[in-house]
Amino acid sequence: MLETLNQLDTDLFLWLNGHYAPALDPVMVWVTERNSWFPFYALLIGWLGYRFRWQAVPLVLTLAMAVALSDQTASALLKPLTLRLRPCHVAALQPLIHPVLPCGGQYGFASSHAANAFALATGLWLLLGNRFPWLRWAFLWATLLAYSRIYVGAHYPLDVIAGAGIGVLMASLSVALYQKTPFADPSNRLRS
Repeated sequence: MLETLNQLDTDLFLWLNGHYAPALDPVMVWVTERNSWFPFYALLIGWLGYRFRWQAVPLVLTLAMAVALSDQTASALLKPLTLRLRPCHVAALQPLIHPVLPCGGQYGFASSHAANAFALATGLWLLLGNRFPWLRWAFLWATLLAYSRIYVGAHYPLDVIAGAGIGVLMASLSVALYQKTPFADPSNRLRS
C-alpha cells in the first residue's frame, strides 16, 4: 500500500511539475523564496500594531508560535524521521523534472514552506477571521506558496499536503492556548 501511495504521489508530482511555463519560472522562484515575503510579514505586523495597539503583542506571539511549531515539526522532527528524499534528489526523476532552483536540503517530508504558510493563514483566520472576513484570502496565498514548492521541483504533493496539515494543526493548538490566556478577549472580538 505504501509503495502504491508513493507511486501515485510521484506520478502526480511529475504531472504537476511537468505543466510549467518558462514565463512563470521567475514568478514561482519569487513566490517560493522565503525572503520575498519579509515585506509582507512586516506590513502584517505593522497593521496588527496599528489596528490593535498593545493587543497586537499576544496576537503576533501566537502567530509566531504557530509558525515556529510548524517549522520545527516539519524540519526538525519529520524530515529526519522519515528520510524521504526530495524529488530533485531522486536520480531516476532528475531527467524527468523541471527544476527551477538548486535542489536544497536532502529530505522533503514534510514541506516547511507549506507548514509555515498554512500556520500563518490559519492563525490569522482563527484569531481575526470573524472580524475581517477578507483574511480568508490568506489561504489562497498559502496554497500558491505550497504549490510553488512542487513547481520548482522541491516537494511531492504529499509533502505539501502534510505540511499544510501540520500548519493548520499547530495554528489551531496555538490559538487554543492563546484563548486560555488573560490576553484573549472573552467576546472573541478584539477591540481596536
